[in-house]
Amino acid sequence: MPPIETIQKELRSAGLDGWLFYDFHHRDPIASRVLGLNGAGMGTRRWFYLIPSRGAPRKLVHRIEAGALDSLPGQKLLYASLVELNKNLPRLIGRARRVAMQYSPRNAIPYVSLVDAGTVEMVRAQGCSVVSSADLVQRFEACWSAEQFQSHLQAGKVIDSVVREAFAHAAAQVRAKANLTEYALQQWILEKFRAHSITADEPPIVAVGPHSGDPHYEPAAAKSAPIREDDLLLLDVWGKLQRPGSVYYDITWVGYLGAEVPRKYERIFEHVREARDHAIAFIRQALAKGRTVKGWQVDRVARDVISEAGYAKYFVHRTGHSIGQEVHGNGANMDSLETHDSRAILPHTCFSIEPGIYLQEFGIRSEVNVYIEGREARVTGPMQTGILALLA
Repeated sequence: MPPIETIQKELRSAGLDGWLFYDFHHRDPIASRVLGLNGAGMGTRRWFYLIPSRGAPRKLVHRIEAGALDSLPGQKLLYASLVELNKNLPRLIGRARRVAMQYSPRNAIPYVSLVDAGTVEMVRAQGCSVVSSADLVQRFEACWSAEQFQSHLQAGKVIDSVVREAFAHAAAQVRAKANLTEYALQQWILEKFRAHSITADEPPIVAVGPHSGDPHYEPAAAKSAPIREDDLLLLDVWGKLQRPGSVYYDITWVGYLGAEVPRKYERIFEHVREARDHAIAFIRQALAKGRTVKGWQVDRVARDVISEAGYAKYFVHRTGHSIGQEVHGNGANMDSLETHDSRAILPHTCFSIEPGIYLQEFGIRSEVNVYIEGREARVTGPMQTGILALLA
């Protein structure tokens, strides 16, 4: 857990009277991580924890689970009945009139919208307004330490190598006219991960033909396409080191199982590459001038490139997502499509830039990771400049 004083400094900077945490049945993993609770305890009764902008924290817990927040500092209030809860909630909130909770107006940023509407109503009934904790969450959940950044780079070296080897393996199997499926290549990649102590929450995407036009395609043992000559092969691969606190590396590359890449594929890749590069250039130029960059703005830049090329309706995915200890982190996403992410990109955060065009016949995506260092935006791995001709 960050020092209380550090959180309080951020609260005062944001003009907030406090950060009010609430959980029930472990529904808010953000609260657990920020407060350092690690999901401990039964969690069958509601608890509240207020970090005020000044002064000591306060907690409200059920008498049956009175020790739920004993690891945290502050005055403890108890309740058993609903009447007692309603009596002590005003004491918990005190003079606070503007608090942050894991809430997002109109569910604009659903990744932090974890407190139910009824609980928000309970707090508002105390004469206290509730605002979104999205920016606070980003500061305490999405910003990396130097060690985490190094873990990202280390994982990246392994994953880049595995992706190159996977393309080479697919090409060798096709040349040998062996029976290689999407699922078999996926499992081959996972075996390489195990050998290099890389872990992932979900297996990688391995997709050929129409499956590459599905942004979240999942090959399965019983339902997986063969990989053959003249196929477009998309690999979306993510992973992190098998050690506490490590963070993800997440990339997408495409190859063609032939000697010369057909023009229909090259043309789409060129649009995707241009969108990717324009988004990165926009971030770099803005940061160099000291301007704030918001997630939705980056998405709009990439989306405009693909729209101008005539493929707007085929760009059905956001431009990028926050990356952290989970592959989809709790920082700003590059998104003006699925949401309107108004969060600013912060120093020491990382996110993907991965525009794509997803047609019925095939899809192409190019994905890189961008880490913010002060006024610099660093692409942390190689950038694909053209579709790989795997049988050349």
